[in-house]
Amino acid sequence: MVAMRNIVLLLLCITVVAPIVLYTDRLGTYESPSNKQEFVEDVTALAFSAADSSHLNLLPQETSTTVKEPLRVVYSEEDFTNRRNFPRGLQLVNSREHLSARVLSTTTNEDQPLKENPIKLVTDGIRQRNQVRRSLDKGDGTGNVNGEDVIDVDDNDEKLARSTRASTQDPQIKEQATKTSDEVNLKGSRLSENNKRNDQTPSDYRVKQLKDQLIQAKVFLSLPVVKSNPHLTRELRLRVKDVSRTLGDASKDSDLPRNTNERMKAMEQTLMKGKQAQDDCSAVVKKLRAMLHTTEEQLHVLKKQTVFLTQLTAKTLPKGLHCLPLRLTTEYHNMNSSQQQFPNQENLEDPQLYHYAIFSDNILATAVVVNSTVTNAKDASKHVFHIVTDRLNYAAMRMWFLVNPPGQATIQVQNIEDFTWLNSSYSPVLKQLGSQSMIDYYFKAHRATSDSNLKFRNPKYLSILNHLRFYLPEIFPKLNKVLFLDDDIVVQKDLTDLWSIDLKGNVNGAVETCGESFHRFDRYLNFSHPLISKNFDPHACGWAYGMNIFDLVEWKRQNITEVYHNWQNLNHDRQLWKLGTLPPGLITFWKRTFPLNRSWHVLGLGYNPNVNQKDIERSAVAHYNGNMKPWLEISIPKFRSYWTKHVDYNHVYLRECNINP
Repeated sequence: MVAMRNIVLLLLCITVVAPIVLYTDRLGTYESPSNKQEFVEDVTALAFSAADSSHLNLLPQETSTTVKEPLRVVYSEEDFTNRRNFPRGLQLVNSREHLSARVLSTTTNEDQPLKENPIKLVTDGIRQRNQVRRSLDKGDGTGNVNGEDVIDVDDNDEKLARSTRASTQDPQIKEQATKTSDEVNLKGSRLSENNKRNDQTPSDYRVKQLKDQLIQAKVFLSLPVVKSNPHLTRELRLRVKDVSRTLGDASKDSDLPRNTNERMKAMEQTLMKGKQAQDDCSAVVKKLRAMLHTTEEQLHVLKKQTVFLTQLTAKTLPKGLHCLPLRLTTEYHNMNSSQQQFPNQENLEDPQLYHYAIFSDNILATAVVVNSTVTNAKDASKHVFHIVTDRLNYAAMRMWFLVNPPGQATIQVQNIEDFTWLNSSYSPVLKQLGSQSMIDYYFKAHRATSDSNLKFRNPKYLSILNHLRFYLPEIFPKLNKVLFLDDDIVVQKDLTDLWSIDLKGNVNGAVETCGESFHRFDRYLNFSHPLISKNFDPHACGWAYGMNIFDLVEWKRQNITEVYHNWQNLNHDRQLWKLGTLPPGLITFWKRTFPLNRSWHVLGLGYNPNVNQKDIERSAVAHYNGNMKPWLEISIPKFRSYWTKHVDYNHVYLRECNINP
């Protein structure tokens, strides 16, 4: 029994120990440098051929004479060095980030031979690592290697592997590693440049592609060859309908529906059929030229219509602004005469106070000017507003400010009909406005002698309110200084410092507008006339009406009103300038205008959507000069809020007249 038991134990030992010994021996054999090198050499010598390979029933065969290279990941020394101090959990995340920037695609076209065998590149690296190991084994008898553990990430299964970097390197290896790192960094920079180019793709790229496809489809539909193919014609019309529906009113790619790409691909396939059917390029060129000519003609007509409609809109008032003066006039005449008087009338001729002149027939616009000025004033009780309007709006203007008094400020509303001194015998402009030639100019525009520019037919040029700015000393005989304000401005800061500015003997203080070429003298005056070319500089800076501080003492001393009358008499046939107040203003105040700081007055909110937002916020006065007034529907939306915040749309009169923001 004892012998039998010993035999069993011996067999068990052999069964357990033998596999371990055999496996260890094989592992040591595989790890030996010589065997590994032989294996690598055998691999590099392999050549795959489709003719020599036996066919499999299930797997498709490679037809290429060489094996396609896999994606390889290359890391520089900085990646390993910088990563050693990271926590173990973060190393994998960083490795993935480096992987996306370091992976280089090594696949090539079948027609282009590889410059260098990719497998050989890998095996060369293995040989170099083995050489390092041998040198370390010779220098250190223990065989220990001083290195750093790093994490490598495989692109397919992201398995973790341990690798060791030698502390001493061969110069050849170091030089090759440096070259590899430089190549990787160069390619990485190229990838980043490509990514930047992709990020700079226009936001309307696909919208433009859809429009181009529509043009191509319409060209094909007009060609005889395509018309003779009913199937292709139906398909093109269907695609045009689908793409037009997809495009809609979209102006950028984010506005397009989700199925845009599918419809673009379908249209592209149909256009390819059209290109195959049409091989006569000259017919396509002729059609495109005809379409271009037609489009240019349509654009010209639409531009003329736009100008006409814009001028028409600027001339007319919304229904609500017609309703408001009617409603206010009715209420005013229902009041007692004692209730129709404004308080603080003793301030009207006090030269120590701040006086404003506003000439307008627009009640709501005038209210915004007064409200915005009072809101930003340091002491509203020292501000006096002189409002002059016409006979139709006189009662309504008075009623509005009686119901809505501007705090402690003083209000005066005058009727221009009460200025008996202002008549055609005194004012040349009044005489000209009543002449037959002026009537023909405005009301018989179809005549050949009339001017084609609609801008000069705005009704404001027929209103004497627009020319009252040249008669300030006659209107305010006891005042020294007056700040003139247009009714299309908004005040954003306190304006009292304007009265303390030394105009240095000049009459007019204004902001110059010579930053833009079309605001110079030659754009307003006719320099082909000898009187203009002899007395003025065509490149002189213009200045802006809308916020002007006038020294009435100097005005009287230099007899400015008489200068204005002389030039108006010389322009009786409108040969020196067209209608308006700025051209005669430039002439009358020539070399009599003091330039104010640009921050006092910013212009363009009524025609230029590109006015700098910071300039508007820094300015004391924002001016809506142009046709896009803030009370019209055609106003520029992003500038409208500066004006509307001074209007109480919950006011009973505004609600009854349906005036909304």
